[in-house]
Amino acid sequence: MALGMITMRSLAKWHIWLGWLVGVPIAMWLATGLFMTLRPIEEVRGETLRREVAPTPLVLPGSTLASPEADLKDMRVVMQQGRPVAILTGLDGSVRRVDFATGAALPVLDAAAARALVAARIVGGDKVERITLFPADKAPFDFRRPLAAWQVQLADGTNVYVGRDTGEIEAVRTRWWRAFDLAWGLHIMDLSAREDTSHPLLILFAALSLTGALIGCVLMFRRRKARPAPSAS
Repeated sequence: MALGMITMRSLAKWHIWLGWLVGVPIAMWLATGLFMTLRPIEEVRGETLRREVAPTPLVLPGSTLASPEADLKDMRVVMQQGRPVAILTGLDGSVRRVDFATGAALPVLDAAAARALVAARIVGGDKVERITLFPADKAPFDFRRPLAAWQVQLADGTNVYVGRDTGEIEAVRTRWWRAFDLAWGLHIMDLSAREDTSHPLLILFAALSLTGALIGCVLMFRRRKARPAPSAS
């Protein structure tokens, strides 16, 4: 019993000293965290100040790819298999790729091509467990992009997403990424989309946590009366 009391007193002293050491940083983290939850990230970035503008098609004079009739929103030129390839995104969200030099349409990637691309560009990419094609409207949760893609599952648990229409590796999701994504969702209390950093529940608990931390910091200055030593019976 006496040993237990000594241990508890030692832990209490360590707790007080650690409180002095980390109390201010904890209060600072909570205060800044509360501040960052008060406004939606879109408002912080100024996205709410942008006026809506009607989409204008991309037109390049003299280009057959970006002509007025093409209704392009974006054109990206990359090198694939030693040749320049244009990845075209239409105003309607459709994606296709063409040979940049000739304008000839290129076929979408099949499972074999997706497997070969992952094997060539990803460490351990030759150890494939499964390949699954997901349409744009049924993207897996760890991809969360409206893009048709091949999910290449590797032996180490990594998911590599290859765009069916882009021919590019669009995302790599390791097991650590998925664990981090879950931790982030818990951190911001948004397990559905894991993107909302400003909602009433998060603001409430951030405010309560900061209040508790500040009260704890104030209580550190309270002088405790020394307890009388137990008398010998």
